[in-house]
Amino acid sequence: MPSRNQNDVARTETGIGRLPPWLQWGVVAGLSVLTTVPLEIAGLPAALLIGPMLAGIAVALAGSTIRLPRFFFFVVQVVLALMIATMVSKDFVGTFRDNWLLILLVVTSVIGMSTLSGWLITRTGILPGTTAIWGSSAGAASTMMIMAEAYGADARLVAFMQYLRVVFVASFATLVAHFGGHDGASVPPHAWFKPVPMLPLVAMMAIGVVAGLIGQKLRVPAGAFLVPFALASVLNSSGTVTIALPDWLLVIAFTLLGWNIGLGFSRTILVHARRALVPTILSILALIGFSGLLAGSLILLLGIDPLTAYLATSPGGLDSIAVIAASSNVDIAFVMTLQTARLILVTIIGPWLARFVADRA
Repeated sequence: MPSRNQNDVARTETGIGRLPPWLQWGVVAGLSVLTTVPLEIAGLPAALLIGPMLAGIAVALAGSTIRLPRFFFFVVQVVLALMIATMVSKDFVGTFRDNWLLILLVVTSVIGMSTLSGWLITRTGILPGTTAIWGSSAGAASTMMIMAEAYGADARLVAFMQYLRVVFVASFATLVAHFGGHDGASVPPHAWFKPVPMLPLVAMMAIGVVAGLIGQKLRVPAGAFLVPFALASVLNSSGTVTIALPDWLLVIAFTLLGWNIGLGFSRTILVHARRALVPTILSILALIGFSGLLAGSLILLLGIDPLTAYLATSPGGLDSIAVIAASSNVDIAFVMTLQTARLILVTIIGPWLARFVADRA
């Protein structure tokens, strides 16, 4: 595979690469609106990320030479860390304490199944190194992309696998919501400029940025994400700080993350993705089916409703699951407890597990 610099040189000779950078950014921004609005209207979870990612891919394949500056990607990681930390609340701690054994069993089962899928794809040689393992990992999609890059995997192929699973899981969630007797499983209208106390927001962002810089300084893998996430989770769950992020900030963060992923694509990457499409879809269907069995077990053991059980065991991105749960009549505390526990466990054991499985693949 040619290096990024080689790709950049080639792209300057044709297509959009001939335009000045500011005009290239204008093209990707305008195209992002065209790709995102239909997805938002359709109520697709994570539309604010997938739309810009598709626009970035299209512009990159058209010869674009622009890349998201590292500083902006750093800020995106901090915002995502704070967003996910808001899910770690007192309800999370209480629910986990009451059901910790069952939660760990479900979470480890999903992680084990997803790791097995990644191992099988790696054995075929379709994807290089630990890419298939990270791409199949049952963690939040954005988190896995960040950590995969830190550990040397191809973040673009990881993103392809992760977000393809997000689309599948979101689609199945609609069916489960229908047959489970739930209405309104679509994405609610966004209150884009809902007032948010600015002083706590600025203070929390400052804390997150400092924590991220410390993580990078100490060379913690994915430290710009993990260190702010850990600190904000403790502060939020203890009640010391209440984290409130405005929708417009999340829109910017998701858009920039989508551009960062999309603009890194190349024809070579898509050729690899095309080869991996069928195995990836089969692994996704197998993982969804397995999660469905786990959801059935929760229904029988705890008597919870089907949609709560499905969302709790779902291998989709935590952010998209949160959107569906928030717009449905489900036990949000239970859903987010299992989802957050899965994220934390994958974050802790993911690097070791990826290396361990890759070495034996």
